[in-house]
Amino acid sequence: MKAELKFFWARLNANYWFYPALFAGLAVALGLICIWLDRSGFASFLNDVEWLRPARPGSASNLLQVISGSMIAVASTVFSITIVAVSFASGSYGPRLLTNFMEDKGNQLSLATFIGTFVYALVVLRAVRAEDESPSQTADVATALPGFVPQLSLLVAFILMGISVAVLVFFLNHVPSSIRINKVIESIGSRLLREVKDTYPNEGQDDGRLEKPRGCEVKAEKAGYVQLIDYQDLERLARRCECEIVLRVRTGDFLHKGLPILEIANGTCDEDCMAEVNACFTQGPSRTPEQDPQFLIDELAEIALRALSPGINDPFTAVTALHWLGAATAELGCRDLWKNVCESDEEDCPVYPLADDFSHYVQRGFGSIRSAAATSPIACKIMIEVLENAAMTIDAEQRRARLMLEARLLHEQAQIALDGPDRREVEQRFEESQLRLTDPR
Repeated sequence: MKAELKFFWARLNANYWFYPALFAGLAVALGLICIWLDRSGFASFLNDVEWLRPARPGSASNLLQVISGSMIAVASTVFSITIVAVSFASGSYGPRLLTNFMEDKGNQLSLATFIGTFVYALVVLRAVRAEDESPSQTADVATALPGFVPQLSLLVAFILMGISVAVLVFFLNHVPSSIRINKVIESIGSRLLREVKDTYPNEGQDDGRLEKPRGCEVKAEKAGYVQLIDYQDLERLARRCECEIVLRVRTGDFLHKGLPILEIANGTCDEDCMAEVNACFTQGPSRTPEQDPQFLIDELAEIALRALSPGINDPFTAVTALHWLGAATAELGCRDLWKNVCESDEEDCPVYPLADDFSHYVQRGFGSIRSAAATSPIACKIMIEVLENAAMTIDAEQRRARLMLEARLLHEQAQIALDGPDRREVEQRFEESQLRLTDPR
């Protein structure tokens, strides 16, 4: 249940409607508070401000109607522009990137500002009464509403309108900027680097504990992608049941009913414990970036593959994706890839996550792009350079050798796909790279 709640909050905060709904609720509260301050006389000092002339009921009503009408119109336009931008980006760069644009805080907060201003204006408009209007009939005569103009509320509405105009200018600049391919790749690459550092905080060369106990299997109860694993609950469950838990899946894997998700070893396979284990896993219809750096690697690989396809033929976009992928690979090569999933007692941790080895990440990233990069002389030479640069920053010989192997595989593929001067240039670049990496540093 806790894993479900954690994932629900993470996805709720990323939903496109979350901030508009939140701002609408805050706008209602702000409007009611400002009206109460006006009715209580706390805002009477505004009548003594010379440069701030009190508004009459007619002008106040007109102003609020203009604000509310314009804000809902702008909000509709902003939503339409966002949908068009999302459609263009998902069609050009891949449907996997749809989540990135829907989670964009600039788009969410822009729409939320206009919705909030609209709701606030409606709340305040309801309180405006002309002098010739009859008071509302209530049970308490003291609460009757005579002619009334909330001066403080109008001032706040005017300020919110100014903020909305500034946000509109920001939005009109933000949308075309956010769908530029260099910006898209930079956003994915930066997030990938952060995820790598968060997932593997320690520097080192360890790929994980290879010797793991065996035990009775716990199988999945439904189909879907593993979106979140609550390691803390698994640790507490293992210590309470006096057993060890060995995971057979990682975040991002697809499961269906009957597939094993973990093993319970060195303890009794209590039915209650086995039933609680499934509650530590969140499954859904799609993958998410939470706990899954491989998801972001796949996004960079997808952009590169689309750019190198014959229909698009944009090797320079692929080059940008390769550069960010190389930076992430270099970061992975300097990190201890063993996940410390226990809150304490690292040496006595009863939870064994599925090991993440460096070769797996290299194959997932560069291995996926290799065949397409081999058909483009530009991308091929840059990929060899990226592999060389990544290897030069890594001290572990085994990981350096894995990158050199990837360069050799690319060279072999290019010999089949290319001919003539392009093939000779790639061969020369490969030989230079191998010479630099084999020389003692």
